[in-house]
Amino acid sequence: MTITQLKYVLAVAEHKNFTLAAEKCFVTQPTLSMQIQKIEEELSIQIFDRSKKPIQLTDIGQKIVNQAKNIVNEADRIQDIVEQQKGFIGGEFRLGIIPTIMPTLLPMFLNNFIKKYPKVKLIIEELNTEEIITKLNNGHLDAAIAATPLMEEKIKEIVLYFEPFVAYIPENHQNFQKEEIEVSDLNLDEILLLQDGHCFRDGILNLCKSQGKNEFNHFQIESGSFETLIKLADEGLGTTLLPYLHTLDLKESDKLKLRHFKEPKPAREVSLIFPKSELKIQIIDALRSTIAGVIKGAIVFQNVQIVSPIQKK
Repeated sequence: MTITQLKYVLAVAEHKNFTLAAEKCFVTQPTLSMQIQKIEEELSIQIFDRSKKPIQLTDIGQKIVNQAKNIVNEADRIQDIVEQQKGFIGGEFRLGIIPTIMPTLLPMFLNNFIKKYPKVKLIIEELNTEEIITKLNNGHLDAAIAATPLMEEKIKEIVLYFEPFVAYIPENHQNFQKEEIEVSDLNLDEILLLQDGHCFRDGILNLCKSQGKNEFNHFQIESGSFETLIKLADEGLGTTLLPYLHTLDLKESDKLKLRHFKEPKPAREVSLIFPKSELKIQIIDALRSTIAGVIKGAIVFQNVQIVSPIQKK
């Protein structure tokens, strides 16, 4: 069997469709089917149960796919070793970033990175945490920037910075007169939240639950953007919490409505995450050092309490 054949097997296992897998591998469907059949004949087993729709792995097929992932990763590592030995930092690099980090962090480091490493072709996707984990595990991302810790067995995390939560409180709210607030001041029933699927939303829910707040099964308003939440708060519909970096670009009149938490400040941990196989580690290190260089002046908080981004049941 060949590495190419194993890649075909992985493609069918992922897409559960021979035609779609062939398109993703840039070969014809008969070619892909023939190569997979050769492996099955060589091993005298069936990797796929073709009688089911969508196509399913057999029990032995699942074991073969698990091993094939390791083999393909190790084969890719050979080219990686050569590039590291040569000191080459270049080639295609697929980076995922969660939506609540992308708008603020990306403009801070992207220009510096592409100027310093012009041979790297960055392909950047805005993805939620669940999508990032899936793509990292399937080999469709080289690294990502997300809120951590995620406690994923196959993923390594390098902390980039800690970003405090900041409350946005309109003038007509009882907490507006306070210079600093405490978590106990929060009323979950009136906090305007991002839509389900955002880990920043889950962080807020975890923050309030950790203080013994009641759980609410219904929220009056949920939005997909911080800008909308700010406008709704200004209309007297509640308060909201923002990540610290997002507050730096607010209008001066809006900054007057920001209230920081007393220490230790609740914060999210932002990390560069990547598969433990550490392929393209030279580019990962370059990203880490570039981001570290630009973030130092913006994030200076030390006494923080990390809030988990994992939704608690």
